[in-house]
Amino acid sequence: MIDRWFRDHPRSVGESYAEHLGVATSFGARLIAGGVACMIHGLLPNLFTRTGSNTVKRLYSQMVARQPGSPPPAYQQPEWRPEYEI
Repeated sequence: MIDRWFRDHPRSVGESYAEHLGVATSFGARLIAGGVACMIHGLLPNLFTRTGSNTVKRLYSQMVARQPGSPPPAYQQPEWRPEYEI
């Protein structure tokens, strides 16, 4: 039971429970910070003009880099251009 709840998934991604806890907590904290920056940006548009977009791009790049054989992030390809950034 303990293996199923606490160890199976971390092992499947090549991490110990503690390593997975650290990575997941780090990603979650940065998502929260980026989300708060987006909400502040909604109220005060001149603040945090690229924080949300940059947070998502950075986290996506890090997540893709952890998966061997994955293509580069779409935003790094010249043909991909967003209409706007958050």
